[in-house]
Amino acid sequence: MLDLTFVETVVNYFNTHRSTVRKTAEHFGICKSTVHAYLTKIMPNEISREILDYNKSIRHIRGGQATKNKYLLMRS
Repeated sequence: MLDLTFVETVVNYFNTHRSTVRKTAEHFGICKSTVHAYLTKIMPNEISREILDYNKSIRHIRGGQATKNKYLLMRS
């Protein structure tokens, strides 16, 4: 049985913290795909959609920065 109060808590956390799906899933100890389903299928809303679209538009930048930080850390 799906606990809609928990779903609402997850969605509200994602929206208020303008978080990523990964960080939200980590915070609640659930799978990324579960968070994504909550945001897009079970309780979709305009704010979540905007955040998801924004995160998607900058993911190549975050990925590149993470790789750069990894190699800088390896050098030192």
